[in-house]
Amino acid sequence: MTTFADKIIEYNNQLEYTGPLPDGISIMNPYKQNEVALAASTEFYHKYYNDNHPRHLILGINPGRFGSGTTGVSFTDPKRLISRCGIAFPGPITHEPSSEFIYDMIEAFGGVAAFYHRFYIHSVFPLGFTIRGANGRETNYNYYDNKELQNAAYPFIIENIRKQIDIGFETDICFCFGTGRNEAFLRKLNDEQKIFKRIIALEHPRYIMQYKSKTKREYIDKYLEAFSQCK
Repeated sequence: MTTFADKIIEYNNQLEYTGPLPDGISIMNPYKQNEVALAASTEFYHKYYNDNHPRHLILGINPGRFGSGTTGVSFTDPKRLISRCGIAFPGPITHEPSSEFIYDMIEAFGGVAAFYHRFYIHSVFPLGFTIRGANGRETNYNYYDNKELQNAAYPFIIENIRKQIDIGFETDICFCFGTGRNEAFLRKLNDEQKIFKRIIALEHPRYIMQYKSKTKREYIDKYLEAFSQCK
């Protein structure tokens, strides 16, 4: 029997963006550029998605360098992959604040197995972007930070949201991480494409950890209340 794990791994393995990129912006594809990430994510999905239980989709912005850009698992840095998911990671042990928030929320939900039994996290644009600064350092870049990039990526975004839906996820509710430009983009796309019946947006974990860390528990409760709307 083909499981969610099989379908997700197949989906990740076929991901490849060949569209135009503005000057200075590079694509980050952990499934083709990082054997460690490919192996770690494959083990993760076999461990937590080896069934066909109904799940709801959660869409972030696009992968960052120190989370899914390293592990291949959305909002999961190596620290959390090891300590919370019980999966060995032989690569660099990076830390991402967004991952810290997500796994504290998952613990409050009831634990990793319980959460991933009901939800699947990926991104509006399923691969990452980086931009090289004047100092030569690469930093994360969002699909909506450049109108030229957003327009070029738009067909790829639609195609890949539909591919993820075809894996078998529910469409009555889609959760969106980001109550600013990511939410606005996803709502506009959904108005045009009629993919989801309803979108529920939540403050992005990075925003919470950077600006609202003292009230993190309140945001965890808000997440849990939103997720409780799924039958």
